[in-house]
Amino acid sequence: MARWLRPLVGALFLLEGAAALSFLHHRYEELVQALFRVQSQCPYVTRIYSIGRSVEGRHLYVLEFSDYPGIHEPLEPEFKYVGNMHGNEVLGRELLLQLSEFLCEEYRRGNERITRLIHDTRIHIMPSMNPDGYEVAAKQGPDSNGYLTGRNNANGVDLNRNFPDLNTLMYYSREISGPNHHIPLPDNWKSQVEPETLAVIQWIGSYNFVLSANLHGGAVVANYPYDKSQDQRFRSHRRTVNTPTPDDKLFQKLAKTYSYAHSWMHRGWNCGDYFADGITNGASWYSLSKGMQDFNYLYTNCFEITLELSCNKFPPEEDLERQWMANREALVAFIEEVHQGIKGMVSDENNNGIAGAVISVQGISHDITSGDMGDYFRLLLPGTYTVTASAEGYQPLTVTTTVGPAAPSLVHFQLKQEVVRKPAERKASGTRMNNKALQKKVVPRATRRGTQR
Repeated sequence: MARWLRPLVGALFLLEGAAALSFLHHRYEELVQALFRVQSQCPYVTRIYSIGRSVEGRHLYVLEFSDYPGIHEPLEPEFKYVGNMHGNEVLGRELLLQLSEFLCEEYRRGNERITRLIHDTRIHIMPSMNPDGYEVAAKQGPDSNGYLTGRNNANGVDLNRNFPDLNTLMYYSREISGPNHHIPLPDNWKSQVEPETLAVIQWIGSYNFVLSANLHGGAVVANYPYDKSQDQRFRSHRRTVNTPTPDDKLFQKLAKTYSYAHSWMHRGWNCGDYFADGITNGASWYSLSKGMQDFNYLYTNCFEITLELSCNKFPPEEDLERQWMANREALVAFIEEVHQGIKGMVSDENNNGIAGAVISVQGISHDITSGDMGDYFRLLLPGTYTVTASAEGYQPLTVTTTVGPAAPSLVHFQLKQEVVRKPAERKASGTRMNNKALQKKVVPRATRRGTQR
């Protein structure tokens, strides 16, 4: 099917039974009521949980959609949306409440697309990461709200400049051929972040998220990593240098999925700016340090993009319905992107899952790891790939697989344990192999293992 037809077909599919939704701004208490109302209407496929509290003690609530709420099912990917990270950028907050109501209502109606999505995906929706900042912005309202009023949390900190700076560690590591994935946190990181940031870091460390988007306002564009330019270490804050990740083509495809499913983002001209296809590399726009999307990519298995959704950070209520209609298909289509690439189980010879196994793709210098049950998810574009699974104490295994444009390819790895011989056995074996010609054919174990990676 032609790319331009897919958003149209998807939108028509969703129009089967669009629910009557309330297009209002929700203060904290109203937001909580809205979440619990959805949970009460769809109790068998939803769950509400809190990942922590804000500076002023407000819960950071998450609404989960799944056919088995609260349970990670092997080979079912975890997805998340995060809104209202900047308290005065409120459209994402309202869109995620609308999305929650929509998913529930369409599931109850028997919409096949939405039912399949909820059954095959564990979806986590956090409407507000910065409820304290929102309350400050909401007191002024959309008519007199200042451009920065309520942006920061109650301690006056910009939460999207508050994550540990793993980019600098990665850029230095790259110079010495080190990793650019699963970079460990600094020892004192907890003392350097805000309560909201701490809660999110612990949250994304507890779930094996595969794909994510955080929703902002002030522009209309889908922004993808890296946000921070390597040149920022030496030049001004707003130095614009395209800074791609090893998964740059994949990130561009993810961003285009949203922009082309959006009613006007893909046109490029919005808010006085122009972005081809409605997407941009973050550092190419302007360099941002300690941001959340880069942190996701460098610390976890999660691929995150940033969605700038409106020129007006605090749009009036009469504009909310139009914005919902513009974003509805894009919000659903982006969740569906979690189902691409390869996935499978990494297990031992007794079929026990191996947690923390490393999945490496030849030609893409960014690895992911298996989850607690041994399942893994590696987003990839269509093509043929050489993939290696390795784990401490096991012999690595390499396979070649082809990824199609639809569902992910299922690739399982069953690893054999390494046989560690005792010193006495190694000595005896060495005395028997006294033929020089035979010795030349013997490759040391460490070398054999290395050639398979």
